Amino acid sequence: MPLHIGIVGCSAEGAALCYRTLCAEGSALLGPHAHPEISMHTPSLDRYVACLERGDRAGVASLMLDSAEKLARTGADFLICPDNTIHQAFDLVAPRSPLPWLHIAETVATHAASQGYRRLGLTGTRWLVDSEVYPQRLAAHGLDWLRPSEAERDEIARIIMEELVYGRFEPSAIAYFQRVMERMRRAGCDAVVLGCTEIPLIMNEGNSPLPVLDSTRLLARAALARAVAG
Repeated sequence: MPLHIGIVGCSAEGAALCYRTLCAEGSALLGPHAHPEISMHTPSLDRYVACLERGDRAGVASLMLDSAEKLARTGADFLICPDNTIHQAFDLVAPRSPLPWLHIAETVATHAASQGYRRLGLTGTRWLVDSEVYPQRLAAHGLDWLRPSEAERDEIARIIMEELVYGRFEPSAIAYFQRVMERMRRAGCDAVVLGCTEIPLIMNEGNSPLPVLDSTRLLARAALARAVAG
């Protein structure tokens, strides 16, 4: 039997995409209609946002650990969190967690290095791109990175928090991401990290000026591999 996957959810759209990917792609490994057992716990998003706005990493960690405890009681064998931003509290979570985790940025960095990419553009919430969540993991794999400009960070954050988390997918948002990614391409990036789990809902290999590293689906695929391997 494959291992039981626990999803520590934060925002609905990103968590839903991760869940759908686990279910849809499980059959390629396990046979028709099959996927590992999956449980998910998601507190109200406003609780995470309140902690992030006041820079309360301990509060973020407490919410993540509360989900971890509940998922452990459901029988989950390991945990994933399809939210890049709250991984900034991961160092406070992992030592106290009742279960092991896969780290989303480590998953992306490992995949990027395996594909031979050298310099990655970062996209995501301002909380994420201002943090060291990705730089630390990328540097460990010998990868360079480029953050968005200050103005780009503000507009990307607005699109994510005012549109994407509510399931609003506007053509203007796609056009803006394309402009940012094209600037990153001209600045020497050879791929771009979709470092918010909602960004893959509007950006993909078909409309991006750069190859994309879809953090949501990469995490889900790593979880499937872990579950099947036992």
